[in-house]
Amino acid sequence: MYRLALVRRLALLAPFAVLVVFAAGCSSSKPGEKVVSPLPSTVIGTVPKTPGSGGFVVQAQYKNGDPTAGKQVFLTAGCTGCHTLADANSHGTVGPVLTKANVPLSLVVHNVTLGAGAMPSFKGQLSSKQIADVAAYVVKASAG
Repeated sequence: MYRLALVRRLALLAPFAVLVVFAAGCSSSKPGEKVVSPLPSTVIGTVPKTPGSGGFVVQAQYKNGDPTAGKQVFLTAGCTGCHTLADANSHGTVGPVLTKANVPLSLVVHNVTLGAGAMPSFKGQLSSKQIADVAAYVVKASAG
């Protein structure tokens, strides 16, 4: 008798169980879509600049480097192993070809200090003066 009552109760709950299972899989987004929050309409403060936007701000310690000293840094810090740069007579094939690339100072400083792609950061290996010098050299030598 007890079993029969239990079976009847479960039979009554079965449609609700099916509904719960189907409702659990429902959402307003399609499979594979990323769920995003709405973007703010105003920005409070400053928006950071990135090298890709052409507005990366170069810190003062990396400005006014010496290109002549920078060539020596380029030749001894491992840059020639990865980059091709005619002025340095280097023929690396891992990093971008710098000859006639017209690389802006902001991008060189960003990549040397923070790294980019396969390029590691040299901030812990080179002094601020060496980074300023090598950046000045790359800018000058890549101008073509």
